[in-house]
Amino acid sequence: MAVPVYEQLRALILSDEFGPDAMLVETSLAARLGVSRTPIREALRRLEQDGLVERTSRGTRVVERSPEQILEIYELRILLEGQAARAAAERATSLDLNRLRVIHEQMLAAGPDDDEDRVRLNRLFHEALWAASHNGTLVDVIDRLIAHLHPQTTLRFPGRWDDILAEHGELLDAITEHRADDAAAIATAHMAKAREIRLQLYAGTLGDRLIDRGA
Repeated sequence: MAVPVYEQLRALILSDEFGPDAMLVETSLAARLGVSRTPIREALRRLEQDGLVERTSRGTRVVERSPEQILEIYELRILLEGQAARAAAERATSLDLNRLRVIHEQMLAAGPDDDEDRVRLNRLFHEALWAASHNGTLVDVIDRLIAHLHPQTTLRFPGRWDDILAEHGELLDAITEHRADDAAAIATAHMAKAREIRLQLYAGTLGDRLIDRGA
């Protein structure tokens, strides 16, 4: 089954193929995806409703979040990830735990130069954790929320991957042993650290742009 145009464009934005402030030209997108402009236009309309793109006098562009918006989003995500971890520690089935273990083992075995695979596995681990909460509404809210943090990775920050492996290991132990308070605390600290790194990455990107513009 063909992947809907909306999902293809959303994935391109979230993977940073189209980074913040990038202009999205209907004709170019149509040629790239091999479709007419009509489904492109409809997909852009949905993405605008999602808050991922915005219409300007120059056309449609990918939304760029301010530091204040990033903090607001992380403030909510920290709370939700903590709750998801707590619920997972209370409700996870043996199947949930096995899935988390398998993904964590794959993360431990991931090659140092395969950034794409690391990003994929990290996302799978968090998705498995959310699923283990057995709260569909919580999963949907988190998934929609993190779409506003594109590009969705802090993994390229020096030393971050090793920290993630250690933190995920501690989190997995807490969930397996049904230590709900510990699981919530570990997940909260994990996301708080990600927030600080995200802001540092934002500051570095902004500085590079100012230099490029001669500022």
